[in-house]
Amino acid sequence: MAERRATRQDAVAQIVADWARERPELDPSPLEVLARLHRSFLRYNTRLNASIEQHGLSVAGFDVLTALRRAGAPYRLTAGRLADSGLVSSAGVTLRMDRLEKDGLIVRERDADDRRVVYSRLTDEGLAKVDTVFAEHLENESGMLAGLSPSERRQLARLLGKLERSIVDADERDRPGS
Repeated sequence: MAERRATRQDAVAQIVADWARERPELDPSPLEVLARLHRSFLRYNTRLNASIEQHGLSVAGFDVLTALRRAGAPYRLTAGRLADSGLVSSAGVTLRMDRLEKDGLIVRERDADDRRVVYSRLTDEGLAKVDTVFAEHLENESGMLAGLSPSERRQLARLLGKLERSIVDADERDRPGS
């Protein structure tokens, strides 16, 4: 078992070594970061989905519920504000709202002063559900990070923030007309 685990952990190192051997004129070192990040994401995503789906939610629906919860009492936002939060497109928000409303986790309410404005608000059941699922979600994520010290977590968070900015900058540089 330990041998299988070591082999699995060293898969990226083997891929990098293979490319270095097969294409010595290329620098495969980006794979050391990005392939590991990709492999980690795939495992994370599997665990995340399993944890949330056991509560009858999709990850997208959970994202909407957590955005409403983070908004604070009265736990309501417009579809536009939810879309602006970067979670999903405005069309995607509507689909998620339909499902969450059908499940009794949110209600839609018209603004008292401007009837054109529609809010989505957590129901008591939705509030209880998101509070339960979010606590379990954090416990799940803490378990996934158990192999890192608090200092390593902070360092990794800083580095991942820097990586994200680097990728965004690359997107902007590579955009036609930039």
